[in-house]
Amino acid sequence: MSTVVAVVGEGLLADFVCGELSSRYPVLRWTDLKTGQTEEADLALVLHDSWDPSVHHQAEEVFQTAGIPWLRGFVSFGEGVVGPLVRPGTPGCSRCAEKRRLMAGRDRQEMQGLQQRLAAQGGVPRDPWASCTGLLQMAHLLLAEARRVLQGGRAHLDGRIFLINLKTLKNSRHFFLPDPLCSVCGRLPDDSPTAARISLQPSLKVSSDHYRCRSIDDLNEALVKDYLDYRTGILNGKMHDLASTFADAGVNLPLITGDTGTGGRTHSYAESGLTAILEGLERYCGLEPRGKRTVTQDCYRNLADQALNPVTVGVHAKEQYTRPGFPFKPFDPDRPIDWVWGFSFLQERPILVPKSLAYFGPGCGERFVFETSNGCALGGSLEEAIFYGLLEVVERDSFLMTWYAQLPVPRLDPDSLDDRELRWMFHRFQTVTGYDLEFFNTTMENGIPSVWALAKNRKPKGAHLICAAGAHPDPVRAVKSAVHELSGTMRLLNKQYEEIQKKAKSMFHDSSLVRQMEDHALLYGLPQARERLRFLLDGNRSLQRFDEEFQGKARHADLTEDLKEILQVFCRLNLEVIVVNQTTPEINRNGLYCVKVLIPGMLPMTFGHHFTRLEGLERVLRVPVELGHTKQPLTLAQLNLYPHPFP
Repeated sequence: MSTVVAVVGEGLLADFVCGELSSRYPVLRWTDLKTGQTEEADLALVLHDSWDPSVHHQAEEVFQTAGIPWLRGFVSFGEGVVGPLVRPGTPGCSRCAEKRRLMAGRDRQEMQGLQQRLAAQGGVPRDPWASCTGLLQMAHLLLAEARRVLQGGRAHLDGRIFLINLKTLKNSRHFFLPDPLCSVCGRLPDDSPTAARISLQPSLKVSSDHYRCRSIDDLNEALVKDYLDYRTGILNGKMHDLASTFADAGVNLPLITGDTGTGGRTHSYAESGLTAILEGLERYCGLEPRGKRTVTQDCYRNLADQALNPVTVGVHAKEQYTRPGFPFKPFDPDRPIDWVWGFSFLQERPILVPKSLAYFGPGCGERFVFETSNGCALGGSLEEAIFYGLLEVVERDSFLMTWYAQLPVPRLDPDSLDDRELRWMFHRFQTVTGYDLEFFNTTMENGIPSVWALAKNRKPKGAHLICAAGAHPDPVRAVKSAVHELSGTMRLLNKQYEEIQKKAKSMFHDSSLVRQMEDHALLYGLPQARERLRFLLDGNRSLQRFDEEFQGKARHADLTEDLKEILQVFCRLNLEVIVVNQTTPEINRNGLYCVKVLIPGMLPMTFGHHFTRLEGLERVLRVPVELGHTKQPLTLAQLNLYPHPFP
């Protein structure tokens, strides 16, 4: 039986391709999908001299149902697009490709709006830049791919598209990942308590002191190949900061609302770039559920026996909710909201969590609090992701607890640390930046080593003080993390500081003007803001040795053993560790996992002074006396309610 090819469309591109194919194969020529019998074709080509999304939407419906592979070619704003090769029943359709292409583009909002208008109204007959020469080049690529498919060869456009600049004829091929939310080829399972259950498995470390179960070198090729592409990638840009203290690198996560930069800070630009990709993927996974379909919507009162009480995570005060323009409504136990399943290690069972707490994207339902990516972490195993998500919650909680209660925590002696790399970091940081470093032991009742790092400017220009934090079972690692964070914050802050000191002074006198994340660090760059950190900067306190402040612990070859020890501590403190698995098919293809860790009672990090969350968190009043810093529990009136200095 002869192989039959259907060519759908009108214009020069369809004419060129038909003319060449008809000499070797039976060709069915249809002007549109309404005129032909699709079941007669073995391969379909949908070809147009312009961009008409409605045709591609219709082709997906027709060919998915008929089980016919198909390939598209069209012209959009002087660029020829060829592919992908769509195989019915296989993830990675034309809608996935178009979403990735438009999202990675510069004018994504405008292009998305145009796509919707064209889908509703139809496209123009021919793009002005669709020259004969350019269309012939496209036809050549289409014909070569069609022959490979028809002859059983290896297709070049499975999960890929060709892009051709019709002015220069320069072309490139780009990989794209299937969209798990795609209405055509997405196959997400329903969220369920069974899928949320977690049984911790062994997760062997790369080395006993590494605290990772996969090395960055192991992920090198996959991270760049699968996720970083300037035309179709989840991440679409990369840069190296050659003026930073250490080897800082960043990547861009394109969102419909704008670009979001994520960074990596190590001693190698190559490693920092890969770390930045991992951070970008973590941010991507935390925006909305892409690994499971949300199916539970009800009010808390009906679900109380199997759901987290949202008030226990800390909410805004009544007066905050009543302010004009405040974007959140108070939690109402009788108002239906979306819920996702997580797992409670304290109760050892699945538990429902408000979707707006488990994910921080704007499309995750009506919000009752300001929620960030705090507690989100990505790892080479589920256990590794939980471990680092938990440490992030601890780091921010320790910082905020120290700030709100103005705890006179011990000042640490950095010279007491016998770590060659860290000594080099101290020397380089202080020599290159002109800042001195101070460290404070902010470890709370959980016993996980936590440090507050403070950089003090020796120069007449630049931000006066910059803060950062770190938490890790190994205090040396906590300090290294904090120093890297200081370095990353410092360059951007000092660049801004000289330009907008007037704004910083206004924020000093009016805390309500602290609205954005960067405002917190900018405010405490002012010399006069030093007074608010007097509880840390009291020069009369003696330096404490690290080995006296932090007790050494046995090292495990299995990261899961470290995680279990931490979970047991929280269990003894009656603090509930809840994990929502945010893993998506995009990262799971490379054995990566992402989670959100929630610990009700611990202080949530917020940015913008008007978004402070303290209501329902009595622990901030109780822990200072438990640690011996105060003689009796604090009252809300005694808390430090200036904007925090976390960058």
